[in-house]
Amino acid sequence: MSDLSKRRLKTWIRLLGVTRAAENRLRDYLRVEHNTTLPRFDVMAALWRRRDGVTMSELSRMLLVSNGNATAVMDRLEKDGFAKREAEDGDRRRIRVRLTPKGLKAFESMAAGHEAEVDAILSNLDKDDLETMREILSRARRTE
Repeated sequence: MSDLSKRRLKTWIRLLGVTRAAENRLRDYLRVEHNTTLPRFDVMAALWRRRDGVTMSELSRMLLVSNGNATAVMDRLEKDGFAKREAEDGDRRRIRVRLTPKGLKAFESMAAGHEAEVDAILSNLDKDDLETMREILSRARRTE
């Protein structure tokens, strides 16, 4: 292994550590402050972005999860009155899902707190740090 290869591996490990710590803090925040989970928040965020609704397959693709995982989360959101399923154009085989007014209100409250938590997590970084990090991560992603 070259020195550069070892440095890349160490950087990868540090990146994972930072990501996991931030994700755990966000999970705790959502659980304690909103009695919800990160997967529920992610589904609600996807539905918030697409107010006109999406099919379950589209939702799964947006979240990079299986249809089964998305369905399980949707079942709970629907049970709690945060989301609803509707047949698309009268075709019962094609279902669109969307947030209810109650779900929109709940998500917007969660999203404001979520943003504040992310802001706190990254509070040691200034504007230039963030721009440099965005550029570096963009370059790293282009290797796919």
